[in-house]
Amino acid sequence: MSTKVTINRLATGVPGLDEVLGGGLPEFSFNLIAGPPGCGKTTLAHQMMFALATPERPALFFTVLGEPPLKMLRYQQQFDFFDNDAINQSIRYINLADDTLAGDLDEVLRRIVSEVEAHSPSLVFVDSFRSVVLASQTQHNPNNNLPQFIQQLGMLMTTWQATTFLIGEYFTETDTNPIFTVADGLIWLRQSVERNSMVRKMEIMKMRGQPTLPGLHTFRIATSGIKVFPPAALNRAIDAPSTFPITRLKMGVPALDEMLGGGLPRGYSLLLAGPSGSGKSILAATFLAEGARNGETGVIAVFEQRPNHSQNPKLAELIKNGQVGLVDSRAPDLSIDEIVQLLLGEISRLNATRVVIDSLSGFELALAPTFRADFRESLSRMVTALTSVGVSVLMTSELEDRYTDLRFSPYGTAFLTDAIIVQRYIEVESRLLRIMAVVKVRASAHSDQLRQYHIDDNGLQIREMLPEQEGLLGGRPTKRVLAGDKHV
Repeated sequence: MSTKVTINRLATGVPGLDEVLGGGLPEFSFNLIAGPPGCGKTTLAHQMMFALATPERPALFFTVLGEPPLKMLRYQQQFDFFDNDAINQSIRYINLADDTLAGDLDEVLRRIVSEVEAHSPSLVFVDSFRSVVLASQTQHNPNNNLPQFIQQLGMLMTTWQATTFLIGEYFTETDTNPIFTVADGLIWLRQSVERNSMVRKMEIMKMRGQPTLPGLHTFRIATSGIKVFPPAALNRAIDAPSTFPITRLKMGVPALDEMLGGGLPRGYSLLLAGPSGSGKSILAATFLAEGARNGETGVIAVFEQRPNHSQNPKLAELIKNGQVGLVDSRAPDLSIDEIVQLLLGEISRLNATRVVIDSLSGFELALAPTFRADFRESLSRMVTALTSVGVSVLMTSELEDRYTDLRFSPYGTAFLTDAIIVQRYIEVESRLLRIMAVVKVRASAHSDQLRQYHIDDNGLQIREMLPEQEGLLGGRPTKRVLAGDKHV
């Protein structure tokens, strides 16, 4: 007979947090929520409390701050998770400010014990526990034993079968405090300001009895409350084996499908690189419109200019009709995990099969400065996360046209994609013409021709192969310019 104890895990009600915790919060655990002022500790505690508390499983919230509970409630009421009907029904607030200021830990513990015995809560919150610690460290209370107080509090809460949260302002995880050892769980919140962006991160430094996701996880505080963004690439299934024959998607430009060897293989990532005005966004919109024409839904993430009827009426109409989902976040402090979660949410909602990122240049600028240093890694995670759910991805990349220097990506990330199409300008007889070539289609034959194209009211139109005698690029034969790319 097995004697293994099963630990019930509670759903926290915070999007993304249960995944980071490794399946939820262990019931009857003794937890510390720590971090500097303003990082969201009290909001996180309230969001979990309103999600978990019921009349059958009530919560007690002890406030040991200098401000009364009513002041704190006034601000917490601004969040969507707040429920006025729960106050004094499933949630009770108790002010311990006077007892804490007296600096007598025995009296603070006695008050907590009496209130817990009176109400038999399943959830207990003490905010801010740091105030208890500071109040105990006075020369007027030499007999206060903080380690003993913490151990007694932890044992009592476990005996009462209460899940406990102590909220405290700590500026570094190297603080010497016995609570770090006694606590079953340690949730550490961080925040940093760079230019005009505020970046908040969470780390589960400790959670006994279950595997948590390691590392720092960005989170955002909005009117709905806190939302955590776990790394999507780590949570997706491994790519399914390729099927043969390869299923190909039409691009919406027949001549380009021919150049690709019959279209873009389903599930591939495609990098469309070219200078400003070369028609990247037009081709990306055509790719989505072709999918809609064949009964497929799509998603587009824009980081520069939102699609509108005056500039791209076809795409704007697809978005309006719900055939294409739009991810258009203007927040100046995005993280790669947040962007990927937004995309995956739209993909799931629409059951989309085609995704466009327009453009990588705007995408880089949309990230908070702290994430730009790892932009290459960010792109790799995004491509992996998207292709692993089976969608086909088209990404546009802005390139400075240097005429004699062929580059596919300014980030050195072209190797991450399965296919590459490059667009360039050439000068012929004092005219600036556009040319296009398919540089790579992984595991597939494709054209090696340079094809001239133009843009009219009907979109992008590809013409015949460029004659070699006219294929001059900056005064040199085009074929020499296309020989290799040291920047890939």
